[in-house]
Amino acid sequence: MPAGGRPADEAFVRFEGVTLDYAHDGRAVRAVEDISLSVRRGEFVVIAGPSGCGKTTLLKTAAGLVRPTRGEVRVGAAAVAGPLKIVGMAFQNPILLPWRRTLDNVLLPLEIVAPYRERYRREQAAYAARARELLAAVGLAGFEDRFPWQISGGQQQRASLCRALIHQPELLLLDEPFGALDAFTREDLWQVLQTLWMERRFTVILVTHDLREAIFLADTVYVMSARPGRLVSRTPVDLPRPRTLEDTFTPAFTATYHAIRRQVGEGRP
Repeated sequence: MPAGGRPADEAFVRFEGVTLDYAHDGRAVRAVEDISLSVRRGEFVVIAGPSGCGKTTLLKTAAGLVRPTRGEVRVGAAAVAGPLKIVGMAFQNPILLPWRRTLDNVLLPLEIVAPYRERYRREQAAYAARARELLAAVGLAGFEDRFPWQISGGQQQRASLCRALIHQPELLLLDEPFGALDAFTREDLWQVLQTLWMERRFTVILVTHDLREAIFLADTVYVMSARPGRLVSRTPVDLPRPRTLEDTFTPAFTATYHAIRRQVGEGRP
């Protein structure tokens, strides 16, 4: 049973023998090789590993943005054959449109992505209320009318999380969303994300270089080798929730950190 006391449901996301090659200077370069792993519905999974090992590539295959060379990714009952509407994504760069205010940036996916467009046109007030509720949940109440250049980097990343969640996705894919932030802001956002996840129980796959971040947030941490990325290990994180920053200094947290750190080292060339 994952941390938080949820039952062990059958897999919601499945990577089945996923290998992906891409073209570079006229030759094929293998990004990931023979990746098989599963993610339960409502589970928080972190994929860690050295730079360039294919972590982001796996996220793209789960979102349907790229197709594996071999193998397949399944979300729910179906193989992923193209971009999925049930996915929310956030990246290291918040990518907020500078001419739109915070609230309007959060609502953007509802305006441009089918099948949400028609419903949004009919229920704009209800969706705006949902966006304000999300912004309040991440500490941005009162910042709805600010432009991106009027708020900090950490506040922009909070808005980016809200935008990724506004359409109530079943699967949230996070590509090092806190990597460019200072340590204090990053740790604050760990707690924000943990709270959102515990309240809403969407399924999460996060990629990161930060092992403290991985252990703080994850039910399960997977470690990948250097390119071509292969799975080196799977480590359940058996720590109670909600986790606090003080927990990161406990013997149990430290032991988990060192165990996973050794696995990352074994995955290097």
